[in-house]
Amino acid sequence: MAVIWLQAQALAENPDSWLTDVANFSKVFISGDSAGGNIAHDLAVQLGVGSSDLAPVQVNGYVLLAPFFGGTVRTRSEAEGPKDASLIWSSLTDTTDHPLINPFGPVSCSLEHLNLDPNLVVVGGSDLLKDRAKDYAQRLKNWGKKIGYVEFEGQQHGFFTINPNSEPAKALMLIIKRFITENSNCEG
Repeated sequence: MAVIWLQAQALAENPDSWLTDVANFSKVFISGDSAGGNIAHDLAVQLGVGSSDLAPVQVNGYVLLAPFFGGTVRTRSEAEGPKDASLIWSSLTDTTDHPLINPFGPVSCSLEHLNLDPNLVVVGGSDLLKDRAKDYAQRLKNWGKKIGYVEFEGQQHGFFTINPNSEPAKALMLIIKRFITENSNCEG
């Protein structure tokens, strides 16, 4: 896992200077795009608030960019989306209710009583998966978690990678910058 490598670099007698010369290991943020957003969520759950098992590395927050959450029951945005749209999770597991895909599925651990670091969830308003991302953010917020949710009207899944120089992509960078600034000294 990449965070174990990061911890090893922080503790090494002879670390890779290209990283240690510029990194602040007490202000780490984990981000993931699409299925990487699912991985970021899973790490948030595994590591818990403050990521104490990674000391001296401290994760201060997570950015889930268009997470590829799924489930056996289709959401409105999935059902109303293009019929030829491909929502493929089958290569990962035998069910879309697997915890890596559906954080609220029948075999997922409850997130209600978990202590989590701050999260920022970003989705395009035309993304087929927007309802799942919005539901994720809303549930966590209702349970008292520190979470931000931003929906970019008219934008599709991965709009910031498809057109990284667009105005929405530039606005997203400012939102992420603000999230990192606001949570860089977070104690959880």
